[in-house]
Amino acid sequence: MDAITLTTAYEVIRQPLGQILPRLSAALGPLIPHRAAAELATHCAHSPYKSVGEPAHGLPTAAELTPLLASGTPGRPWQGPAVVGGAEREIVAVTSDATARRSVLVLVRDEGGVVSDETLGVAQALWDLVTSHFDRFAIEAMPGALARSRAAADTRARVIAELTTTHSSALSGILAVLRSRTLDDAAARATATDLAVNALIQMRAEAERDRSVAEEPALEAFERLADGLRTMLRHSPVRLELGPPATSRTLPADVAHGARAIVRALLLAVLEQEAVGRVHVGWQVTEHELRATLRDDGPGALGACPAGAGSVTDRLDVLGGQLEFDAVPGWGTTFTATLPLATPDAPVAAVDPLTGLGERELEVLTHLALGHRNRQIAAALHISESTVKFHVANILNKLGVGSRGEAAALFHRAA
Repeated sequence: MDAITLTTAYEVIRQPLGQILPRLSAALGPLIPHRAAAELATHCAHSPYKSVGEPAHGLPTAAELTPLLASGTPGRPWQGPAVVGGAEREIVAVTSDATARRSVLVLVRDEGGVVSDETLGVAQALWDLVTSHFDRFAIEAMPGALARSRAAADTRARVIAELTTTHSSALSGILAVLRSRTLDDAAARATATDLAVNALIQMRAEAERDRSVAEEPALEAFERLADGLRTMLRHSPVRLELGPPATSRTLPADVAHGARAIVRALLLAVLEQEAVGRVHVGWQVTEHELRATLRDDGPGALGACPAGAGSVTDRLDVLGGQLEFDAVPGWGTTFTATLPLATPDAPVAAVDPLTGLGERELEVLTHLALGHRNRQIAAALHISESTVKFHVANILNKLGVGSRGEAAALFHRAA
C-alpha cells in the first residue's frame, strides 16, 4: 500500500464499529463508484450482516450475500452481474480469509465497465485489514464489545426463533392444503407445492447460516483455544495438558470467545509463579453451562485476584458467569470459570408511570399537579369541563390511583 492508502486504512479502522462500513464505502467510492455496499462477516456473532445505501439502490440482502460468500475466492475479487436487491446488477464482491472465518464485501456499482486489477487489489487489502480488525474484537472478547454482542445476539436469536416458528407453521399449513386430494387442478397444486417446499428449504438454510455465525461447535471452539495456548507455551518448560469437552453440541459464539479470553488471562497469571511444571486446561459442557477449568501444580499461593483478574471479572459479569478458585499450598491452584449458555436476564428497568398517558392527558395532569380545578383547566386548554372530567377519569384509571392528589404526587415524583 502507498502512503495515501495507508492513511485511508487508518481513517477506516479508527471509526466506531458501526461506522466502519460507511467509511469504507466512502473511501472506495472514488475508486469503484457504487450506490450501495453490504457485508457478511461471519466472525461477527452479534451483527454479521451490515449495509449502507438507500434501498432503492439495490441493497443486497443477507440471503443474497450467502452464496457469494460461499463461492468467492479469498484474495481474488470478483466483478460482474449478480442478483442483489431483488434484481440483476453489476457488483464487485471481495472475499477475505484474513481471519478464521470468511467474510465478503459487496459493492453495488453505478455502471458497468471493468475495474482494474490494481484497484481491486486496493479493495482487497482494505477489506482484509477491516476483517482482521473486526476479528481482534471477537478474539479478545473485550467487555464492552462482548456486552453489545451478548445483547444483540439474544435479540436476534429471539426474533429468528419467532419468525421461523411462524413461517414454518404457515408454510406447513399451505403444504397440507395443497397436498389434499380433494382439490382440483393437479398442475396448480404441484406448482404451488414446489414453491412452498423451496421456501421452506430457503428458510431453513437461512437459519442454518445464522447458527454457523452465532454458534461454534464446542470441540472446534476448544481446539481454537488449544492452538492459542500451545503458541503461548511453545518456548516454555511448562507442560500443557488438555481436556476437551466430551460433547458435539454448539456454544453461543460470545460464550466461546469469552471463555477463551478468560482462560488465556488466567494462564498468564499462573505462568508468573515459580516452580510451575504442568498446567491442565479443560472444558465441561452441560445442558445449561460451560465450566472452564485451569489447574496448575505450582506453590498454591495465588489469591482470588491474580494479575489480570480485573479483565476476567469484567468478562464474567457481562456473561453472567462466576469464577471460583481453590489454592492448596504445595499442591497448586485450580480456577473454574462457570458461564451460563443462556443470556442472563437483563435488569428490569423502572417503568415510568406516565408513559401510558396520551398527549392531552399529560397536559391535563400537568394542570392537576399545579392544583388547578376543572374550570381553569378547560379555559387553559380551550376544551369543555365535561371533556376535562373525561380526561381526569382516564388519568386516574391509567395511573391506578383514586384521587387527583395521588395523581399529582405521581407526576411530581416522575418529573
